[in-house]
Amino acid sequence: SAVVFPKQIATEQQSLLLVKRLLAVAVSCITYLRGIFPESAYGTRYMDDVCVRILREDKNCPGATQLVKWMLGCYDALQKKYFNDLCLCLQTVTECYHFKIKYTHAGPLLDFGSKDERSECPISCADTKKASILLIRKIYVLMQNLSVLPSDVCLTMKLLYYDEVTPPDYQPPGFKEAKDGGLMFNDEPMCLNVGEVPTPFHMLKLKITTEKQRMENVDKGILKHREPAELLQVCGVSRDDPEKESQDTNEDPVLDNEVKDESPVNVSEAQ
Repeated sequence: SAVVFPKQIATEQQSLLLVKRLLAVAVSCITYLRGIFPESAYGTRYMDDVCVRILREDKNCPGATQLVKWMLGCYDALQKKYFNDLCLCLQTVTECYHFKIKYTHAGPLLDFGSKDERSECPISCADTKKASILLIRKIYVLMQNLSVLPSDVCLTMKLLYYDEVTPPDYQPPGFKEAKDGGLMFNDEPMCLNVGEVPTPFHMLKLKITTEKQRMENVDKGILKHREPAELLQVCGVSRDDPEKESQDTNEDPVLDNEVKDESPVNVSEAQ
């Protein structure tokens, strides 16, 4: 009944498993709190003292089953270190949830400070746990303050890759090569930095981009800073920190039933 945090994150495989679980929890929370799928499509889990709803395959809800399959595709790219960004989009585009993954180049130290300063202290499991719970709490607060979605909202997913290491013909299960370039909003978009979770081997960051008018009820003190959204060129993919080695793992995390990997190259879109 619990999303258990490891007692230590001493290996890249332990870190990968945690990042997969956190990604599953975040995507599940977003779709649950935005009312995308019915109650029956979710199971209940706990992160520390935070109750979360986890998406699961439901034969009575084909959409939920499809999203679980997309997440399995994401894990594949994440595992192979091709994964750069995941964009969970409510079109045309009303809201976009932008998950970015970074990998370390060497060793268990990660630069998660400013661009000019590098941390020389190993990231503790307690730091990772605290950041994870804070990220989920912020998602809950934001989802409850955003305006109600249109009745005809459509959910889709785009995956972006580190071009330097991803085979040109790579497409994860459930995805195809994207045909369009970027994401267009009807009204002025605003980008919110929700938070980041560091481990000794990975960094997971989440941003939300939505129409500015939909943010009117959000407490401006929730997040550290707001920034005007530039035109999202395929969700603002960054080319930094490519990882040139690839590694497989046999451990897959859960949405509720076991969920495996998915990821995008250049840009992939959900089928």
